[in-house]
Amino acid sequence: METLHLTEAWDKTFPPSEKVEHRKVTFHNRYGITLAADCYRPKNAAGKLPAIAVCGPFGAVKEQASGLYAQEMAERGFLTIAFDPSFTGESGGEPRYMASPDINTEDFQAAVDFLSVQENVDPEKIGVIGICGWGGLALNAAAIDTRIKATVASTMYDMARIAAKGYFDAGDSEAERHAQRTALNAQRTADYRTGHYARAGGVADPLPADAPFFVRDYYDYYKTPRGYHPRSLNSNDGWNVTGTMSFLNQPILHYANEIRSAVLIVHGEKAHSCYMSRDAFAAMVKGSAFTANKELLLIPGAVHTDLYDRKEIIPFDRMEAFFRKYLG
Repeated sequence: METLHLTEAWDKTFPPSEKVEHRKVTFHNRYGITLAADCYRPKNAAGKLPAIAVCGPFGAVKEQASGLYAQEMAERGFLTIAFDPSFTGESGGEPRYMASPDINTEDFQAAVDFLSVQENVDPEKIGVIGICGWGGLALNAAAIDTRIKATVASTMYDMARIAAKGYFDAGDSEAERHAQRTALNAQRTADYRTGHYARAGGVADPLPADAPFFVRDYYDYYKTPRGYHPRSLNSNDGWNVTGTMSFLNQPILHYANEIRSAVLIVHGEKAHSCYMSRDAFAAMVKGSAFTANKELLLIPGAVHTDLYDRKEIIPFDRMEAFFRKYLG
């Protein structure tokens, strides 16, 4: 495995809990990339525990929302890990700041690999939580990995849909996709010529006066003390311009209606992104013989980033009950 240089200081956007033990861990995926994670274990826990792997949002790091979720679920009795995906944060992989529907789905499966062989984990009781863009990837992982017994997708984005169709499907045309492909491939040539990958930029800063609400929502999280982190792509220079290119014609939720395991999709009713969870849930249950363990939970009045860190809004009680039911 790659040698990673991990920060031992507590550098999260949330305070540590006195109810859990925390340590850094590493594991590798089947592409040989070493991933870094924070492991949270309930204090004084004994025996084999149900376990949950957490990742997201897309462009965030484990010191932000995923770590908050992981620590909270550990307080409730689960062994959890919040991990940085390949090419980002403290995890390995070169070049940096790339994303892949295949490799990032594999990252979730690699987390399940790791949890499955821990002496204090019951390998038959493993779940995943994906936040924002990692909500879609969590569903993709659940569709291929039968070891995942329960999945929560919180404030979900379908990154393949966004890439191919734009926000609210406003760019859903061959002409729009062709223009995007042309621009991205021109950027590939430029990057190869210079030997340098151009960055796309994170959340706009300063915030434009005419910024739509969802941009302001992201700014309020990623660009303020509430959620800023120096390793977060969204807080800083963003992905490589070509970093998410493969999502453009690799849909990730094609077989979601074949997921047999339990799924809970959670979204803020007022979130700009809520249509993605509504549509993903409808597609997941359409024609499926496995609908009894599927649920869509809409949170009244909540917007997209409310489910990143607003503990009074995130339905942790419902999530705990869901995992208790399906992981035991």
